[in-house]
Amino acid sequence: MANFLASFGKALRPQGTVFFGWYIVASAAGLQLLSGLLWMQSYGAYVVLLQEDFGWSKTMVAGAFALARVESGVLGPLQGWLVDRFGPKIILTIGILLFGIGFVSFSSINSLLGFYLSFALIAVGSSLGGFATVMVSIVNWFHQHRSKAIAVSQIGYSLGGVAVPLLVICLEAIGWRMTAFYSGLVVLLVGLPLAQLVRHRPADYGQVADGQYVVSTTVTSQLQGVDFSARQAMATSAFWLVSVGHASALLCVSVVMVHLVPHLSQGLGFTLTEAALVVALLTGFQMFGQIVGGYLGDRFNKRWLCIACMVVHALALLELAYATEVSEVILFAIMHGLAWGVRGPLMVAIRADYFGPSAFGTIMGFSSLILMFGMSGGPIIAGYMADLYGDYKIGLVSIACAAFLGSFCFVAARKPELRDRELTRQEG
Repeated sequence: MANFLASFGKALRPQGTVFFGWYIVASAAGLQLLSGLLWMQSYGAYVVLLQEDFGWSKTMVAGAFALARVESGVLGPLQGWLVDRFGPKIILTIGILLFGIGFVSFSSINSLLGFYLSFALIAVGSSLGGFATVMVSIVNWFHQHRSKAIAVSQIGYSLGGVAVPLLVICLEAIGWRMTAFYSGLVVLLVGLPLAQLVRHRPADYGQVADGQYVVSTTVTSQLQGVDFSARQAMATSAFWLVSVGHASALLCVSVVMVHLVPHLSQGLGFTLTEAALVVALLTGFQMFGQIVGGYLGDRFNKRWLCIACMVVHALALLELAYATEVSEVILFAIMHGLAWGVRGPLMVAIRADYFGPSAFGTIMGFSSLILMFGMSGGPIIAGYMADLYGDYKIGLVSIACAAFLGSFCFVAARKPELRDRELTRQEG
C-alpha cells in the first residue's frame, strides 16, 4: 500500500502541480457514483418493490434491464464515433439530460410498457453520460498511469454501491416513486456541472499524457505506441477474444445487479435492509479491488490478472448458488467484489494498451455490441430459470460455468501488432 501511495502521489503532481487529468478522473468518479447509486447498484431493490406493487414476474423485471442494456449496446458504435469526433463533454451533457428525465418519467409509470420505456431512456442516458464516454477522455489523458487513473475513476461507482443502504432507506421512507423523482433531480443538478470538467485530448490544451514533459513527437510516439483504427482493431483476434471474455464477466455482474437482492430477500429470508448491506459489503471490497487492480495493472501482465479474476467470479457465483448461511453470503460478497474491482480497470486499460487511444471510443463502441449479450443475457437466464425451477441455483451455476469458460478467451488474447504495410500507411 505504501508503494501504491508513493506511486500515486508522483502521478498526481508530475511537475509539482496537480495534473489536470486528475480533475477529469474526479469528475468521472462523480458521474459513475450517480449511475452506481441511483440505478445500476440499486436496481435490485427497485425490483422487489415493483414486484410487490405490480405482481410482475422475475423474467419481466429482468427483461427491462436486459432490453435497456441491448439498446445501449446497439447505440455503442454510434456513441463511440460521436465521442471520438465531437469530444466527450457534449455527449456527457446530452446523456445526463436523458438520464435525469428518464428517472422523472419512471416515477410516474403505471404499466409494464411504461416501465420498459422509462428504463430504456435511463439506460441510454446513463450510457451516454457515464462510463464509456468518460473512459475515452481518461485513456487519452493517461498512459503510464492509465490503470491507476481508471481505477480511481471507478471508485465512484463502488461508492455508489456502498451507499445503496441509504437509498433503500429512502425507498422505505418515501416510496420508490418519490425516490425515483428526486433521483432525476440529483442527476441533473450534480451531473451537468461535473460533465463540464471533462476534456478530450491533452494536446488540445498544450499538455501531454500523464503531465510529463515530452521533448519531441518521436518520443511521444514511442511512449504512446502505435494506434489502431477501429477497422484494424476489429481485424485482430484480440479484439474479439477480449470482448467475449469481458461479456462473460458481465454475465456475472449483471446477474448480481438484478437478482442478488431478490435472491437474498425472497430465497434466503433477508430483509431488504440486510440485503442492501450485503450489496454495500460487496462494493466495499470492489472498491478495495479497484485500488489493487490499478496498482497491479500498471506493473504486471493485465491478461493474466484478468484470467485470475474470471476464475474467482465463477467460484463466487457457485458459493452464492449453494449458500445457506450468512457467512457463505459474506464470502461470496468478498470474492465477487474483489474480482469485479480488480478486473474493472483492466478491461479498459488492456484495450488501450492493445489498440491505442486515438480511436478508443469507436473501438469500445463496437465492442459494446458483444458486451450487451453479457449485460442482457445474465439477468434473463437467471430470472427465467428462477421462474421455472423456483429458485436461482441452476441459473447461478450456469452463469458461473460461462464465466469460467470466458477465462480461456483471455488466455488466447495476446497483444496484436500492426502489419508492416498498415504501419507504413499510418505513418505516411
